[in-house]
Amino acid sequence: MTHALKIDFVSDVSCPWCAVGLASLQTALDRVGPAVTATIAFQPFELNPQMVPEGEDTTEHLARKYGSTPEQAAAIRETIRARGADLGFTFNLDKRSRIYNTFDAHRLLHWAHLEGCQLPLKKALLKAYFTDGEDPSNHTVLLRLATEVGLNAGRAKDILAGDTYAAKVREQEQFYQQQGIHSVPAVIINDRHLISGGQPPEVFEQALKQLARAG
Repeated sequence: MTHALKIDFVSDVSCPWCAVGLASLQTALDRVGPAVTATIAFQPFELNPQMVPEGEDTTEHLARKYGSTPEQAAAIRETIRARGADLGFTFNLDKRSRIYNTFDAHRLLHWAHLEGCQLPLKKALLKAYFTDGEDPSNHTVLLRLATEVGLNAGRAKDILAGDTYAAKVREQEQFYQQQGIHSVPAVIINDRHLISGGQPPEVFEQALKQLARAG
């Protein structure tokens, strides 16, 4: 018997632990096999909603926001790199020299969900930023990624040129904040069960199996 699960993955494309969490979740889903099917919806969360258009130097930003020393930041980067490598995701964090605003990326992701193409776009955005060091606020980059995953280029260009889906994205952001989500990734299964942080696959696998057994 196959058990269908609804998963809301609250995250930001500028969050490295969100890339780790997604890779872990997908690994867990592969492990549980046909016993569990899941529909994943990516919900918006901005780590830096007030980020200036030109972005900010990563080292300076982390030092200001978290009080991290360069040595602490380097140790965290290595931890993230190793976790990603174990899961088949390549972090080239030396290329991530700046942190950018991600609101337009979330608008495109909302549209991609309506088009049934959200997961490919999410993965493309994470790769573009963390592996290739590209700017996820740059409309040229966003348009290219949208078309590469099969979305309509003309529609994507129109969305980016205006404020389409802006109100909906803000509404969703506020909803999850009001539900107590203040850090990401936050993985919510069947609207009831929360798994926080970039957990290893074993944590997700155990949760998926327990929920499947519970029916």
